[in-house]
Amino acid sequence: MDAPVSQSALPAELAVIPAVRPAPPAVLSFEGVTKRFATRTATPFTAVQDLSFTIGKGEFVSIVGPSGCGKSTVLNMTAGLDAPTEGRVSLSGEVVTGPNKHVGFMLQKDLLLPWRSIVRNVEFGLEARALSRAERRERALRELARCRLSDFANHYPFQLSGGMRQRAALARTLAIEPDVVLLDEPFSALDAQTKLLLQRSFARTIHDSGVTALLITHDLAEAVAMSDRILVMSERPGRIVEEIDLDLPHRDDPIARQALPRAREAMTHLFQSLHLAEREE
Repeated sequence: MDAPVSQSALPAELAVIPAVRPAPPAVLSFEGVTKRFATRTATPFTAVQDLSFTIGKGEFVSIVGPSGCGKSTVLNMTAGLDAPTEGRVSLSGEVVTGPNKHVGFMLQKDLLLPWRSIVRNVEFGLEARALSRAERRERALRELARCRLSDFANHYPFQLSGGMRQRAALARTLAIEPDVVLLDEPFSALDAQTKLLLQRSFARTIHDSGVTALLITHDLAEAVAMSDRILVMSERPGRIVEEIDLDLPHRDDPIARQALPRAREAMTHLFQSLHLAEREE
């Protein structure tokens, strides 16, 4: 694995002083993880190589990197949808061997069921759990309140805006009480104004819930605005080449955070780290 950039190479404002903020207990860990996929040739396709990192309880971590560097592969291995070829993925102290109840997954599309009301959509993931109907309803209504959708519990998906639908999807994800929420570019299909407002709504909800979150995104401003830490991946095969501890205020308000000079410096640093000025699509 390429060695992460030393803290001395980062802007002074972004440097970490470990004694000030000790690392929280690990919820998710990757230990020497490599993932290869079979091809029609004799040479397998290596998506990611020798990934090692941890994410602590309550942290919000983003992964950024070039297209095709293996960001989605990281999410799939965390969710147990893919198995590592080498190394180990652990979640809440257990090795991930397949899909498990500790993970909530949010995609670019809300995937709400159109024939169900919003509250029944939120209940959907609970129906396989040992919960009574009353307990499912109570938990669903609690998460709708947290996502500021109580007044729309009995509406149907077609009656909600795109941003409200994504908030309903977040309520559905939080209702299963996951140890970690995986966010696969959940804001990418929204217009700029709705995106900013939804980022703030998500940030507040995730912060208040205390859940651990892992976001993959191509939006560098989004990564800086929402995260405690950012992992930077290389070109394929993807490796972690830099880890940035932002140590910035307003994690629960991305709009306020983006206005900070230190946030703009972090975005400039990411732009340079990814060599975007030299890259062509």
